[in-house]
Amino acid sequence: MWLDIQIFGFRALWSPFFLMFVILLGIAYYLITGPLRGKFGENGKPTARQVFMFYTALVLLYLVKGAPIDLLSHITLTAHMIQMAIYLLVFPILIIKAIPEWVWRNMMETRVVAPALKLLTKPLISLLLFNGLFSIYHIPVIFNFAKSSPSVHTTISIVLLISAFIVWIPLLAPIKELDKLQPLLKIGYIFANSVLITPACVLIIFSSEPLYAIYSQGGAWLQALSLCVPQDVLQGLAPQLSGPETFISLSTVDDQQLGGIIMKVMQEITYGILLGTIIFAWFKGESNKIDPLPSSSET
Repeated sequence: MWLDIQIFGFRALWSPFFLMFVILLGIAYYLITGPLRGKFGENGKPTARQVFMFYTALVLLYLVKGAPIDLLSHITLTAHMIQMAIYLLVFPILIIKAIPEWVWRNMMETRVVAPALKLLTKPLISLLLFNGLFSIYHIPVIFNFAKSSPSVHTTISIVLLISAFIVWIPLLAPIKELDKLQPLLKIGYIFANSVLITPACVLIIFSSEPLYAIYSQGGAWLQALSLCVPQDVLQGLAPQLSGPETFISLSTVDDQQLGGIIMKVMQEITYGILLGTIIFAWFKGESNKIDPLPSSSET
C-alpha cells in the first residue's frame, strides 16, 4: 500500500525553523549590503543581478533543505541526488557571484580567512578536496553513518558545502587575488572536475545491488527519517512504514541507478554552462585586444 508523504505533517514537510534561518540570511544580506554597508567603508550597493542571484540561491537552498525534497531525500536516492546537485553545484555558484567584491575584500583582510582561502583554493587542493569528500561521502558505510544522527548529518553537510565553495572559487574568482587560472587552465579545471566526480557516480549507476542500508533496511531507513520527522510522529507511523516502497514504485536498485544518472547529468549541465561562459569571456577578451583596422582617413 502506498502512502502520501503528507502523513509526516507540516513540520517534517516544510521545516519552519529552517525557513526562519533562510529568512534571517536574506535580512542579513540586505542589511550588510544596504543600510549598514557604510560601516565597512565606502562601498557600493550590489547590482540588481547580484541581488537576484542571492535571493534565488536562498529559495533554492530552502527548496532542497527545507521543503519536501529534504524529506524525500531520506526516502529515495533520486531525491537525494537532486538535492546534492543543487546544494553543491548551483547554490554555491549563485552565492559567490551574488556577494559584492568589497565583502570578499573585507573577508580577505581577516587573519583566518585570507590564508585559508589562499591555500585551499590552490587548484589541485580544491579539486582533490571537493571530489575526494564527495566520493568518500558516498561510500556506503560513510553515507549510512551520515544519516545516523542530526549532529553528524549537519556537520557533514556543512563540510561538503564549504568544499563546494572552495572548488568554485578558482573558476569564478570574485577578486583578483583569487584569480589564479588563465582561461585555458580553467577549461582544464572543469574537465578535471568532471573526471574526478565520475567514479562515485559510476559506482552508484552500475551497481546491481542496493548500496545504502537507509534505502533498503527498515531500521536504518526509519533512523534516517528521524532527521526531519518529529520523533513522536515517527513512532506513531512506524507500524505503517515498511520502507521506501511504501511511497515509491521504483525498486531500490532502479532508484539508486536513476539517482546516479541524475547527479551525473546535472553535474555535466552545470559544468557545460560554466565552460561556455569561460570560453565566451575568453574569446571576447581576445577580440578586444586585437587592434582595429585603420580607417581610410589614416591610409
